[in-house]
Amino acid sequence: MASEEKFDKDIENIKFQLQNEIIKLCSIATVSGFESRATEKVSSMYRDRLDSFYCDAVGNHILLRSCGRKDAVKIMIDAHLDEIGFVVTEVLDGGFLRIANIGGIDRAIIQGAEVTVLGDETLHGVIASTPPHLKGDDDKLPTIDKALVDVGLGYSKEELEKIACVGTPVIFDKTYTSLKNGRLAGPSFDNKACGAIAICAVTSLEPSELAGDVYITLSCREETASRGGAYLCANRISPDYAMVIDVNLANAPDVSERESVPMGEGISISYSSSTSRALTRECARLCKEGEIPFTPKAEPSSTGTNAVAVNIAGGGVPVVDVGLPLRNMHTYNEIIALDDCYSLYRFIRAFVTSRELAEGFAREEGEI
Repeated sequence: MASEEKFDKDIENIKFQLQNEIIKLCSIATVSGFESRATEKVSSMYRDRLDSFYCDAVGNHILLRSCGRKDAVKIMIDAHLDEIGFVVTEVLDGGFLRIANIGGIDRAIIQGAEVTVLGDETLHGVIASTPPHLKGDDDKLPTIDKALVDVGLGYSKEELEKIACVGTPVIFDKTYTSLKNGRLAGPSFDNKACGAIAICAVTSLEPSELAGDVYITLSCREETASRGGAYLCANRISPDYAMVIDVNLANAPDVSERESVPMGEGISISYSSSTSRALTRECARLCKEGEIPFTPKAEPSSTGTNAVAVNIAGGGVPVVDVGLPLRNMHTYNEIIALDDCYSLYRFIRAFVTSRELAEGFAREEGEI
């Protein structure tokens, strides 16, 4: 009984660590297209736990954990770093900024939202909302390009332009709340939560335990580009095989069961024409052998993730697509379950330590 209690306590400690790491990384502003602004903060979090840290010209962050063996296979784990947000399009008198969305944002959730304007000074603001008394019978939501951020009266247009000119990024305020049953709510879990979990999992292992050199790519522009930065990462690294992790729609009363996966019951593994059937099959085997809960998800043509881009990079990369269930996607209160985070943590550890995968997917010498 004592050993079981210690085991349970160890699991809770890992979940607590994962929660802290997720909040730390998600609290860093990384609006799509502005990822390079975060390099110093991301580097300070992880440089001492990795063998190398690199940010390329477009904002991809590439982290290496080496196994220490010569000619080892290259294993890539991608979790995109960028988040949805806004950009200032016009500065107005009276402390108002007009904005446009970066990435897909549901306009139903923005009125009254608290935001941070990342100008030469950090400004806190609220997205203005027209009172219902003045809307009359027109209950249509305004388009996002009509939205205004109110940063407080007292600024002339000229004064405000010196602080937050056109092109300044804007993010939802970073507030995180613990819910019942190990749920965590807040912004930017898509997809920095997966990146934080991947780094925790890989750095929890000794180099000798790794089946190869592990490259974790916190890639850029997934929310705004068809290929995103993961394509460039895969071309640079030329991995033998890869895993793309992203959030996946979790079941909720208003979400189709066919298009979603259960929350609190582990990760999802996609079966798609844009992923490797052989690698996907082996990953399902790893889950079964390790008793890691997972849900198979059929996505016939595309996963809607960076897996599509990684698969066709270079001479082609065997890739598996893995999902972390998430509710309220692309809002300022996304929800994840720490049980699922722990399942993903366990799966990543199994993935990067599997000698069977390393032997089965290593490219032969001279192979393109």
